[in-house]
Amino acid sequence: MKQGIMIFGSTGNLMYKKLIPAIDHLLKKGHIAEDTKIYAMARRDCTLEDYIQDAKDNMIDDVNWDKIEPLMEYIILDVNNVEDYKTIKTQIEDDGIEDLVIYLAVPPFLFPVIAKGISESGIIQKGDQTKRIVFEKPFGEDLASAKSINKDLWQYFDEKQIYRIDHYLGKEMIQNILMVRFANKIFEQVWNHESIAYVMIVAKEEESVLSRGNYYDKIGALKDMLQSHLLQMAALVAMEAPETYTSEAIKEEKVAVLKALKLVPKDIILGQYKGYKKEDKVDPNSNTETFVFAQASIDNDRWRGVPFYFMTGKKLDEKRSEIIVQFKTSDKINTMWPEENTKNNRLQIEVAPDEGVVFQFNVKNPGLSNKLTSAKLDYCHSCQAVDNTPEAYERLLLDLLKQNRTLFTRWDEIETTWTIVEKASKRRRTLFTYDTFDDVKEEIINQYGEAFDDL
Repeated sequence: MKQGIMIFGSTGNLMYKKLIPAIDHLLKKGHIAEDTKIYAMARRDCTLEDYIQDAKDNMIDDVNWDKIEPLMEYIILDVNNVEDYKTIKTQIEDDGIEDLVIYLAVPPFLFPVIAKGISESGIIQKGDQTKRIVFEKPFGEDLASAKSINKDLWQYFDEKQIYRIDHYLGKEMIQNILMVRFANKIFEQVWNHESIAYVMIVAKEEESVLSRGNYYDKIGALKDMLQSHLLQMAALVAMEAPETYTSEAIKEEKVAVLKALKLVPKDIILGQYKGYKKEDKVDPNSNTETFVFAQASIDNDRWRGVPFYFMTGKKLDEKRSEIIVQFKTSDKINTMWPEENTKNNRLQIEVAPDEGVVFQFNVKNPGLSNKLTSAKLDYCHSCQAVDNTPEAYERLLLDLLKQNRTLFTRWDEIETTWTIVEKASKRRRTLFTYDTFDDVKEEIINQYGEAFDDL
């Protein structure tokens, strides 16, 4: 079945920085057939040669254009003109395309416009899963706008034709969470409130908002990161075991645990980095948060009394994403070694920039004494790869072509995470201003205590 990839917004950063490199890698590995057609859709009036030169000028990665260029067509399109879509339909039919992915690398307000055009022109028929539409986070700016976008899309497509991308789910170690949990008896048996003290999910960034000020100032860290990436990670950590390792079974369990997650305004710390109000296209009087630390609970038997902490922000001390599962103190330590200052067992699932799993445990200190010391078992995931581990978009694009929906979010996941964040946002707290990560730590310790001194 001859495949086509149609990308709207082909002159944007997503195309140049992520999609073209992902296509290049998949071609090298033989995952994309050499008769596949790539339709680069944009409104800019230029030739294919001009477009490829522009891509080269804006890309960081080196790609094999000798392989990509023969597959590519550059198509000038007015997204509001249905006749343009009809012309494209004719070209697709002439090219013999039977399986088509339509990728919307455009702002959310254009989703309904393009959806209407490709539907009314007959490019996609509702219910035909060989034709599917893909779009990127953000999934709206709030619950109401997300519902509106979804309602518009459902006019033209079935849910099984809609693929919503949260690129975090394409990361290797996010995919690995379920394997660590359910493929290891040692963790499966202690994955509950009796053994776990808390879970922390972290996504720290060193960079400022850069050129995203206009977008970011309307959204903030709660909606930009917590509503999507962090809650998705929490769902994978906290969900019950699915009946089967299939897309729908996994999603059912994710939604169930998200509906049990509670996040209240009093348990949220919001901050804004010093100088944010002077960033390009940011309101000088902005009250938008660039940092969030939040405590949530999950109202079910497994997680009763276990706090889930979330931390994310801009202009912090490092770029790091990880999941920390902190275990309770062993019952025997205080009685057998009452004078020892031991560390609790801890499991760290490292997502970025390093990829791996670290398990901290206690052992005897070398020598003649019986003192305890902390040791670590460290598995480096990326070190084990013969080739580089696949970038998130490489995996996501491959799954799109194979119609594998596991790493894409279903509507009820989006609806539930927006509901959580909107309830928590009803009473906004005063923002604290931070200049360094020490300022952030001080604010967290003031509310949650010395346990977070080692952040």
